[in-house]
Amino acid sequence: MSRHRNVRTMNYDEDYEGYEDVYGHSVEDDYPSSPSGKPSHLCYLNVCTCNGISFLLVSVSQFIFDRSGSRAPQMSQFFDPENDIAEEPEEDGEMPRNRDVEKARQRLDSLTIDSAVDDAVAELVPEEEILLKSCLDEIRDVVGDSFLDKVVISHILHAKFNREKALDNLLSGVTVDPTNLSHVPKKMKTQRETPIVRPQPIKPKDPVVKVEAGPVKASSSGVTSISSKPVESLKVVPASSGKSVTVGFDIPKERSVTPSPVPDTLQPQQTNLKCPSPVPVKQETPKPSKKKDFKPDLALSEYTKERGSSKDLLNLLVIGHVDAGKSTLMGHVLFQLGQVPKKAMHKFEQESKKLGKQSFMYAWVLDETGEERSRGITMDIAQSRFETTNKSIVLLDAPGHKDFIPNMITGASQADVAVLVVDSTKGEFETGFESGGQTREHALLVRSLGVTQLVVAVNKLDTVGWSKDRFDEIKARLTTFLVRSAGFREAELIFVPCSGLQGENLTKTSTETDLTSWYKGPTLLTAIDELKPPERPVGRPLRISINDVFKGPGGQCIGGRVETGMVQPGDKVLVQPVGEVVTVKSITLDDGVGTTAFAGDPAIIALQGVSDANILFTGCLLSDPNYPCRVSSKFQARVVTFDAMTVPLVKGFTGVMHLGSLQEQVSVRKLISQLHKGTGEVVKNKPRCLMKNSNALIQLECSRPVCIEEFKDVKELGRFTLRYAGVTIAAGVITKVM
Repeated sequence: MSRHRNVRTMNYDEDYEGYEDVYGHSVEDDYPSSPSGKPSHLCYLNVCTCNGISFLLVSVSQFIFDRSGSRAPQMSQFFDPENDIAEEPEEDGEMPRNRDVEKARQRLDSLTIDSAVDDAVAELVPEEEILLKSCLDEIRDVVGDSFLDKVVISHILHAKFNREKALDNLLSGVTVDPTNLSHVPKKMKTQRETPIVRPQPIKPKDPVVKVEAGPVKASSSGVTSISSKPVESLKVVPASSGKSVTVGFDIPKERSVTPSPVPDTLQPQQTNLKCPSPVPVKQETPKPSKKKDFKPDLALSEYTKERGSSKDLLNLLVIGHVDAGKSTLMGHVLFQLGQVPKKAMHKFEQESKKLGKQSFMYAWVLDETGEERSRGITMDIAQSRFETTNKSIVLLDAPGHKDFIPNMITGASQADVAVLVVDSTKGEFETGFESGGQTREHALLVRSLGVTQLVVAVNKLDTVGWSKDRFDEIKARLTTFLVRSAGFREAELIFVPCSGLQGENLTKTSTETDLTSWYKGPTLLTAIDELKPPERPVGRPLRISINDVFKGPGGQCIGGRVETGMVQPGDKVLVQPVGEVVTVKSITLDDGVGTTAFAGDPAIIALQGVSDANILFTGCLLSDPNYPCRVSSKFQARVVTFDAMTVPLVKGFTGVMHLGSLQEQVSVRKLISQLHKGTGEVVKNKPRCLMKNSNALIQLECSRPVCIEEFKDVKELGRFTLRYAGVTIAAGVITKVM
């Protein structure tokens, strides 16, 4: 049978779905055809003749309707086709990019620039590494992962750390010669060797060309270049058998010039970008200058003059498991000392009743935010101040919930001593003390961060009837853990039974006969007053850790703690790791007494001369411009692993390092040796992994350069903790900055 299609009566509606049944558009026929005029399959046509049915082989083009012969000429035939506007190819019609070819091209680019970029990056100084990583992060935010790291770095080095120029060249497809990567410092570009001209055979009686080089000049980039002279430098010397002939470059020895030195330091250009472009320091004749030795006498004399007759300052941190009653305990202490007015206390009582949380009224003294009061937990470090008989106390109330451990570590880095609050209620103490409880983790953290004196407040003892047996049980279990596992000395532990809600044995001797019948020790306030303040490193170069950055009435302000040295209004300080010098405009102390901040003081400092607010961030440091802090991304450390570690510590392990208020991702680059916990002797060299309760010497690398100091130089900046998956797994001290 022949195949017929009725195309004249077909309904060509826009919504017609039977597209494949329309003649000339079939895409699933067994014998696909092409309307080009060439027979692509056999088509049988029924032709009635006198001899019967004949079968003819015809092309498909005979069945296509020809508009040119049956209609009037179209208007387009009268236009000149040469002036037609060429249509742009549609995006959908472009050939897809071959992925294999693209990957091969990327590998070729990577092989071309890898060696040159690695050599250039290896010669960078720490300040340049900071600029490079900052520029790389900024460009990555724009282009994503479209370009390889080595390609982006080559453009940054070629643009001399100018982010805008590097980004423009990268997006414009500018090709960078990997063998010509150069920037301002001399460490990135070696001196060019003098080109060697091989002598050509000299014919007799032919003139010999003698090329005299011009004087050697030292360029500003530190590269010795040979200046070319005009035609006069080319002299024709007649050949002579009796005289020696010089061929090639002959540089006179008496005219050699030593290249001028290039400064190692860079001054970032003042701009609103996060990645400023470095500019070279003005070239001047270097004058040999001796670095002055640091003289601590001025700071010590000033400290004795201003603080000699005042009470000793003590930074007190309150720690413990969540719902142990830390905020209620210290809020009641402040109320009994008169730090909170009765009117404000009455207001807290009425508002807490409305929320059904009347027992939290004393906690609201320190928990000031609405979220903390509604949830009934402390979320950030709360700070207050009170005085005892001999001490001036700066109170730091730390959060107990495990989700806010980073905030607790920030407070622990500022503390001199600590108060550990435990809940004596049946089952509550065991919950906080067992594995995973914050009582154990908080104690390990404060000891790792330098706290050696601890007051243990056995709170809520009234819920068990002031039981002496319960107090002795808690004291025995905690003493064993704090001495053997945490590293405290038993002589520096003080246990005090109390009740934060009832206010018993806080600032006055308790009147409860059930308690006074067996306890004759000090009250909580007396125990705090007996703590000894640590030695203040006033005689060391200035170091100020930044915990908060905000815009104040006096301009850009930072809140932090003076770790070492002293600072006064008008002093020049260096912001690190950025490396910009600013001026201290004013200083505000918590007690409002004096304008000079010494080591150990928490202070709010207003700065002037800050070119960009982005150079100040939590975790950076203010230091003495003449004696800056060390900035590096690699260091060696002696670490101790804890029981909470769930996976072994191996090479390549990645965690989060907490150093003061700084939180930075680090990775283990090398396990150097495993040490004995007691003696510190090497037990095993190059161990494959570190398990729980191990002591070892390892090498760590940060994701970017940070401000760190060796523990022997500045203890406050030489301690850190290592956390993984929300758990503190190790703590250590920095032994060597690389």
